[in-house]
Amino acid sequence: MLGPMSGNATPFSDDAERRAARWLAAWDAQGPHRTATPGADAGAEWLADEAASLGADVTVEEFPLDRLDPEDAFLEISGGRIAAVPVFDAPATDAGGVAGRIGPVGSGAEIVCAELGPRDVYSGKAQRLRQAEGHRGLVILCAGESPGLALLNAEQFRRPYGAPAIHVSSEAGAAVRAAIAAGAAARLVAASRRTPACGRNVVVNLPGARDDRPPLVVMTPRSSWWQSVAERGGGIVSWLESLRALLAAPPGRRVVFTANSGHELGHLGLDDFVARRPGWDGPAQEGGATWVHYGANIGAAGGTLSLVSPDDDLRKLASAEVAAAGQPPVTLAPKSLIPSGETRDIHRAGGSYLTLVGSNRWFHLPEDRWPDSVDVTAIARIAAAGAKLVQALSR
Repeated sequence: MLGPMSGNATPFSDDAERRAARWLAAWDAQGPHRTATPGADAGAEWLADEAASLGADVTVEEFPLDRLDPEDAFLEISGGRIAAVPVFDAPATDAGGVAGRIGPVGSGAEIVCAELGPRDVYSGKAQRLRQAEGHRGLVILCAGESPGLALLNAEQFRRPYGAPAIHVSSEAGAAVRAAIAAGAAARLVAASRRTPACGRNVVVNLPGARDDRPPLVVMTPRSSWWQSVAERGGGIVSWLESLRALLAAPPGRRVVFTANSGHELGHLGLDDFVARRPGWDGPAQEGGATWVHYGANIGAAGGTLSLVSPDDDLRKLASAEVAAAGQPPVTLAPKSLIPSGETRDIHRAGGSYLTLVGSNRWFHLPEDRWPDSVDVTAIARIAAAGAKLVQALSR
């Protein structure tokens, strides 16, 4: 039975908050972190440098992809154009786009519109709507937790499907709904090109004193549509603090840290990480790893924290460490829940995992920026709890 780590009465310090603030500000300054773009490359270099400065031997594992580079994307209605962002796993249009009447899904209109939020890719709702037939173009009117361009992840990035599709900000909702009600003429353009590029996972391998046991993997995604300081920043801080703790007290079992790119593109980075380590995503009795996943929105301002795992020991240990760090009680997701994000893939493979994930009213929005979208104290506390959790699992 695993138990909480004994330690100081105060599991985090002012120094930890200062580190968190420095890391979060640096993350924001890199720009949008979409996979294989300059911001994502800067993030990989920065994270590798930070890990190395802690004393880690860092490897950057590259994987190929054909990056989608938008050229022109808009919805034209009533003589005006509404700026848009392509759906990254939908086919592109040419520069002329798709023209016709705009209406709701199933109306028989050439261009149809649906209101979808970022989480709808995990419920199956987005896929069902996009697979519907009878139209030549789809407008996704963003329905995030706050107004704006809350983009949907491209779960089938390597296998585009459905009709050409674009995201339009919720702030254009009144104009789009009026056009639908009038059955107005519209034009949808989603022109883009594909450019050969590489995504980058930042990986640290810490050999254990006893390497006969299956490894522990500490994972966080490091790519996203925008700066995504609350979405990704708390996970990055937790990853670095856990690495810092294990470098100070070497583990008994092998521990591998991975900060993956490709999150918003169907988890391409996780796919590459596992392809290099066959079976690690599988059951423990077959040599599969134990996974600690620092997921989205850890320490978002005004957010709450949830623990996701079907394993009673992992749930109890994580709950105890979060409480010991002085963080308010967490929500325990039902053990039957199929998780979203990267641990969904581990779950489906039968692996053992614990995910820390939060809520965030700026989720997938460009407004998720330093310093307003994060609670630095909460992030420092959760990162301290995560570090103690990882130390306990690594013994």
